[in-house]
Amino acid sequence: MECCARVLSPHEQRIQDEIMGKASIEGRERVFGILNSFQGQRPSVDVERAQYFTESFKETEGELLTLRWAKALKHIAENITVYIDDQQLLAGRIGHPGRYGILYPELDGDFLDLAVKDLPKRVESPFNLSGKDGDIIINEIAPYWKGKTFHEEFAQSLPEDTLKLTYDPKDLLKSRFIVNETASFRSSIQWVHDYEKVLKIGFKGIKEKAQKQMAALDPMSPADNVEKKPFLEAIITVCDAIVLWANRHAKLAAEMAAKETDPQRKAELEGIAERCAWVPENPARNFHEAMQSQWFTQMFSRLEQKTGTVVSNGRMDQYLYPYYKKDLAEGKITPEKATELIELMWVAMAQFIDLYISPAGGAINEGYAHWEAVTVGGQTPDGRDATNDLTYIFLQSKREFPLNYPDLAARIHARAPERYLWEVAETIKEGSGFPKLINDEEVIPLHLAKGATFEEIYDYAVSGCAEIRMPNRDTYTSGNPYINYAAALEMLLYNGKMKTYGDEQLGLETGDLREFKTWDELWNAYIAQQDNFLKHAFIQQHHVISNRAKHFAAPLGSAMHDLCMKNCIDLHQPNIEGGINLGYFECIGYATVVDSLAAIKKLVFEEKKLTMAELLEALESNFEGKEVIRQMLLNAPKYGNNDEYADSIAKDMDLASLEYTKKYSKELGVHLDLRYVPFTSHVPFGKVVSATPNGRKAWTPLSDGSSASQGADTHGPTAVMLSNFESKNYDHRERAARLLNIKFSPKCVAGDEGTAKLVSYIRTFCDLKLWHVQFNIVNKATLLAAQDDPEKYRNLLVRVAGYSAYFVDLSPELQQDIIERTEHEAV
Repeated sequence: MECCARVLSPHEQRIQDEIMGKASIEGRERVFGILNSFQGQRPSVDVERAQYFTESFKETEGELLTLRWAKALKHIAENITVYIDDQQLLAGRIGHPGRYGILYPELDGDFLDLAVKDLPKRVESPFNLSGKDGDIIINEIAPYWKGKTFHEEFAQSLPEDTLKLTYDPKDLLKSRFIVNETASFRSSIQWVHDYEKVLKIGFKGIKEKAQKQMAALDPMSPADNVEKKPFLEAIITVCDAIVLWANRHAKLAAEMAAKETDPQRKAELEGIAERCAWVPENPARNFHEAMQSQWFTQMFSRLEQKTGTVVSNGRMDQYLYPYYKKDLAEGKITPEKATELIELMWVAMAQFIDLYISPAGGAINEGYAHWEAVTVGGQTPDGRDATNDLTYIFLQSKREFPLNYPDLAARIHARAPERYLWEVAETIKEGSGFPKLINDEEVIPLHLAKGATFEEIYDYAVSGCAEIRMPNRDTYTSGNPYINYAAALEMLLYNGKMKTYGDEQLGLETGDLREFKTWDELWNAYIAQQDNFLKHAFIQQHHVISNRAKHFAAPLGSAMHDLCMKNCIDLHQPNIEGGINLGYFECIGYATVVDSLAAIKKLVFEEKKLTMAELLEALESNFEGKEVIRQMLLNAPKYGNNDEYADSIAKDMDLASLEYTKKYSKELGVHLDLRYVPFTSHVPFGKVVSATPNGRKAWTPLSDGSSASQGADTHGPTAVMLSNFESKNYDHRERAARLLNIKFSPKCVAGDEGTAKLVSYIRTFCDLKLWHVQFNIVNKATLLAAQDDPEKYRNLLVRVAGYSAYFVDLSPELQQDIIERTEHEAV
């Protein structure tokens, strides 16, 4: 299907209508009214959570950490300002009106006073901060946390040779983007709560279970008295805290209703008051109460901790469906009203901006990144297709309501209904980057091999960027290492050194490349550098796991987790009996390295068109005056084209990592599996890597995820998937997510014919058992126009890396990275 005249995606057309003043909001006046009140605002910092959390911790030193955390949450619940937004039908926000972020001083307290001064000025995701709040941070919050944070203890625990690959030894706040830890800028990796439990029994039911467990403790047992009793006290305290917080909203709504003169709004506020007085303390009785209960739960969990990628929403079309079905049958709700409530949650969600204080965290998650994934489709716990009417409402909302919240994920399986696949394809064609697709045919058998039951893994929810969670079975929460494989390549080129770090010996001395006589000699030297990085990444993770339990607790998350409650142990403890510890380490720059090694093998060792000395001279000069050599490198075999030459190197490189973790991850007590999901880390990681033998110039972005290098996939989108398939080692279970970005021009998927071809493409993805795929359906001309006139294109959404963001919020480097991705002209 060839492309001729330029066609706009529906999203692009909507942007053009906005520019021309033709945009329509008919039928969505309420949600657009709320959206327009904050859209385009730069977010501001709200300090209340940090202030009250710190106040409580000052008073509870010496107590069990889980109990301290619960008491801090109750102190926050009692004192934080509560709001009910104009026009809203859902109550519960955790910061001031408009777009806001909150602080977690238990993470950032050691450098919080320094970092906040740069927030308004930084390129990646800037935040405003008032002078008054800045004074509170500097004078009241930060001083308490100096010397108490995980980051400080972790950095001090690292051996010297690991430390120098992690941070600048002279400034421990600066990441070197070589072997990068991620545990110090989030309390937990991506997570999904068991929301269904809250909807069915409420926090009153959870509290009653904890009280029964406490009554059954052995009063003579030291373990029961020292460990289990305070844990259960924490559960009871946090259940009281969230109910107290909800009741404060009920009181505020009643007060507002008493003063309200508009009859409609008065009735709405009275309804809010009634619902907040009932949920989440008690079981939800209808769809609106279920939405309110879930919203309170997810927002209070954000007060509890900074979950990496924001806590996800789980399978909303599954656990909400019984309430929708019942209300619909009783005539108490319509599909239109359900859609409005869902979209009111989205606009409330969009006002909370996940704030990364650390420079490394901000660089890895730019564009105000967020992944509060809502999962639709998939299969039921007994293995049947799970699509229902609510599934289609979520997809329809994503097509019709232009917002990058929530992050919608669609599960795909071999028996997925044709209607479902068609509507998924139509939603992708809309052009805002939703939904991303996760493949049951890869995820389910892989997790069965890792110890899950059929029932558990059939019921998985997408979590974070491209990962999955099994509520009540997953137990691992430690942040994991990001490894710059392109830096290992550069250390191969320069005998353990990197140009950006001068003469410092960072890696192994594997020898002068000009003296290598065979490809095998070079390959073994590269693998030695790669294994050395893995060695230090695993040393890092050993220290992460051993140190985190002393610094973080999650009483709310523990209250909703069956195994935590059964064992009376906090979610952040490293070993919870009955759980599956599923973690991962990150390969950054996969295709960059594969293409570079393929070019060396082909041009230097086989065809002898280049000497190693000529190659190194061209790289050292960043190809200045060496364009002929650069073109030779650019035209060498490339991963992403179903080219056996490059793909076999990719598979061998993948295998080396899998074999390493197969041997050593058991020492960490975790499945530390290989993942290819960069977020936006391929940009800052590329800034420390000089020119590479695939023709990439110095300091530019690396390849992202398991995608091809920017512009290298010249044989069509099916070839990209086939390369992904051919480079995987399916006989190893040490695999985790692989993120795959595909970009189509809107013309290629236009009309019913385009939808049918996109459905066929999705089925091929399913058949190949690939983990993940996501799409940008956008014209390059639109992206270039947005660069030239960002204000006109303020609402242009693009798919970045497991999330969608406003294009104009991205750094120039990341914008260019997206522009340079291959725009496929045919499906």
